[in-house]
Amino acid sequence: MATLPAQMRLSQILISTLREDPADAEIPSHRLLARAGLIVKIAAGVYTYAPLMWRVVQKFAQIVREELNREGANEVMLPIIQPKELWVASGRWDRYVNDGIMFTLKDRKGTEMCLGPTHEEVMTTYVNAQVNSYKQMPVNCYQIQDKFRDEIRPRFGLMRGREFIMMDAYSFDADVAALDAAYQKMRNAYCRIFERCGLDYTVVQADSGAIGGAGSEEFMVIADSGEDSILYCQQSGYAANVEKAASKLPDAPNGGEPKKMERHATPDVKTVAQLQAFFPGWEAGRMAKTLLYHVTWKAKVKVIAVMMRGDLEINEVKLTNTLDALSVRLATDDEIKAATGAETGFAGPVGLRDDVPLIADESLRDRTNLLCGGNESGFHCLNVNLGVDCRMPSFKDLRTARAGEGCPISGHPLQQARGIEVGHIFKLGIKYSKAMSATFMDQQGKPQPFVMGCYGIGVSRTPAAAVEQHHDEKGIVWPASIAPFECVVAMLDPKRDEQVVLAEQIYQKLKAAGVDACLDDRPLSPGAKFKDHELLGFPVQIFVGRRAAEGFTEFLLRRGMQKSEVAVADLTAQVLAALGR
Repeated sequence: MATLPAQMRLSQILISTLREDPADAEIPSHRLLARAGLIVKIAAGVYTYAPLMWRVVQKFAQIVREELNREGANEVMLPIIQPKELWVASGRWDRYVNDGIMFTLKDRKGTEMCLGPTHEEVMTTYVNAQVNSYKQMPVNCYQIQDKFRDEIRPRFGLMRGREFIMMDAYSFDADVAALDAAYQKMRNAYCRIFERCGLDYTVVQADSGAIGGAGSEEFMVIADSGEDSILYCQQSGYAANVEKAASKLPDAPNGGEPKKMERHATPDVKTVAQLQAFFPGWEAGRMAKTLLYHVTWKAKVKVIAVMMRGDLEINEVKLTNTLDALSVRLATDDEIKAATGAETGFAGPVGLRDDVPLIADESLRDRTNLLCGGNESGFHCLNVNLGVDCRMPSFKDLRTARAGEGCPISGHPLQQARGIEVGHIFKLGIKYSKAMSATFMDQQGKPQPFVMGCYGIGVSRTPAAAVEQHHDEKGIVWPASIAPFECVVAMLDPKRDEQVVLAEQIYQKLKAAGVDACLDDRPLSPGAKFKDHELLGFPVQIFVGRRAAEGFTEFLLRRGMQKSEVAVADLTAQVLAALGR
């Protein structure tokens, strides 16, 4: 009998499972991947992928390649180390450095560089050097490579690491219509990718964040452990990340005809709840809370005042985007006192210094007789009318949408779920090409900036997300398409010749039938093998044991732990049926 390749024998693959969960594991995927020995922590947010896990990652990467190639994308490999000047040209160096998420370094000549957290700048530079005419477009290039981000708090195993594997693709077109077509093709490819992996996912409207651009969508795997909140409507199909979501404005009583403003002493009364108790009959919806924010731009920092209806909350992502700022944070007590003259909890628009910018959420537009802070410690004002008792703020959409509020399309109550972001697609437009002077010659012979799209998939994160959806109390239940092996054939006693011979015959037949199978020939007890296979999650498991001489095996489907005895003659057909072939 032919000798099996070593990589197909589990005795030749480094496998080291643990009895206990790692102490720092907080979610199922981290707990199970670490306990199964599939990932090994080297430092905070940095992991080694064991042989079986690397097979999972490679299988998922191959699915990504197949679907992107199907849409005409070309695979390339870009450098990890990137010069600062590219990021300065795009205008992103300061934001990424300020956010503290970019690893920076200097070479021996003192040149500043970074480890790429993403590759818009490098890809734009590459295509600009290669493409001169509209006749050479469309262009879509992608890579699958390590990325580096200095996360403040690496956690959740592969979900939030400092080094991770990502597919990033970039499309270059001559106009917006062509970008729309490229974007839709990539969107379709993404749907096929996640469907092939057996994932329950949804596509949501999303904030473009530091990437920028005109619009974006996230592909979210629904899981209780997800870090992102999603608001969605089953009736209309609307779905959005909470950072981006809109909703119908909740009703609140208005104040009627404008009245004369009154100033009231409110000792130690600072919060909306305390004000409701202090002023019976004044609902939170008739109040306007004023929060002070310290805002950082590329060339300046400043404290600004932001007004929000008392029963609603400020969305800091929307605020950052509205201000086109690098970052925002709540002002400190000292900064608040310097800007308003009052202690924290008493800020308001009345008498606010002219050098403190004032903006307000759209929920306060045309509202009358508001309750506001008095800009004096221990005082609030009743019947404040914007533009009369204080200057008129500029109105922006700054509100955080919430579950239960009306869908912006159907009006039905929005529902909330948790999700894990596994993919993100952007319409960048000319954001990078204009900033970096990346142009092509149009049909009239005039230079025009490329119209770009950007598309990312978490190649190491998605398998972890699959574990979040596919596990039970015994371990991982891999979807067959990305399982390290689709089927394991285990001889329960490698010392018995009839089991060895039969197991190897079964393995050879399965391989001939196109099944990605492996042979467990390790010198372990049957109980240890059962436990390992439950934890490692091979979709189909075949055990060759005491009835080997009679031509029978124990057949197990990992999902649901369905066991049966199957004759060797029927085994290949049953495995293929279990794998949906």
